[in-house]
Amino acid sequence: MVDLSKYVREIPDYPKPGILFRDITPMLADPQALAAAAKAMAAPFLDMKIDIVAAAEARGFIFATPMAIELGAGFVPIRKPGKLPFDLHSFAYELEYGTDELQIHVDGVKPGQRVLIVDDLLATGGTMEACCRLLEKCEAKIVGCSFLIHLAQLGGEDRLNPYHCHSVLTYDQDDLESELSPSGRV
Repeated sequence: MVDLSKYVREIPDYPKPGILFRDITPMLADPQALAAAAKAMAAPFLDMKIDIVAAAEARGFIFATPMAIELGAGFVPIRKPGKLPFDLHSFAYELEYGTDELQIHVDGVKPGQRVLIVDDLLATGGTMEACCRLLEKCEAKIVGCSFLIHLAQLGGEDRLNPYHCHSVLTYDQDDLESELSPSGRV
């Protein structure tokens, strides 16, 4: 069994005062922990006949590719403008101070394909919500969203309703120690 929380380094006041940053680079550097994290993120979806695992750049890519292999699915990247060379679907969304945009190749996901969306972190849910809207535009069947870390106090899961969200590690504002979901130890 691998206790994945031991591979998450806490860095206070980064990137600004009052923020406790959850650094996953120690986990990424350990092959056993990295493999365990990808398997734990994929586990609830093993029997759901996933066709495509999609992820927004960049840290979502780290977990999405091994998860796609684990699930016997393909991988499709969701990127910022100017990164994909073919015909695109685009979705613009609001940020706290401006807008951003995500894009996917028009042939990346076919209508009706069963898609799992992946990212390393669920905070406010803005990027993942934009990924969901972009994939809805592609007429995909979104099976769920999977995360390594969920910062529960920021409300991101509510924003992704009605989609099923799975997180391996959950952190609450009142508890700076990790609160592990049942799959937190793998």
